[in-house]
Amino acid sequence: MLRAGAGDPAVMLAQFRLSALLMPLWGDGAVWTADKSGLRWILAFSSEGELAAFVRFKGLPLDGFPYMTVLGSRLLDIAVPDLGVPGGIALDVAGREPMLLPPMRGIVPDEVALDGPVMTGSVDSGGWLWG
Repeated sequence: MLRAGAGDPAVMLAQFRLSALLMPLWGDGAVWTADKSGLRWILAFSSEGELAAFVRFKGLPLDGFPYMTVLGSRLLDIAVPDLGVPGGIALDVAGREPMLLPPMRGIVPDEVALDGPVMTGSVDSGGWLWG
């Protein structure tokens, strides 16, 4: 939860939870996700500029690209548990300061956290994802 090794993780998480985030949509209105190393990452963006950078990277037309706005708290508390597989949030993946919110206690509900009472495992941070 640190950007460039600086910042207070608790403050950053609290701000994320209060932030309105943009979620790109595809197909029948499903949110865009990407799988990496056994985890599913929900893609979210902090601004229209960050979302536009992702859309351009994917080579898709920017005009009228569908997205919805969701509070970060709803992503962590509802969307991640609804994935049905271990997962987290990948924020601003096409930007200069991407950030991962992994499925760990204190970030997502304990029952879906990899270090929680039900699931165990580790997060592989190698490589990157673009779904």
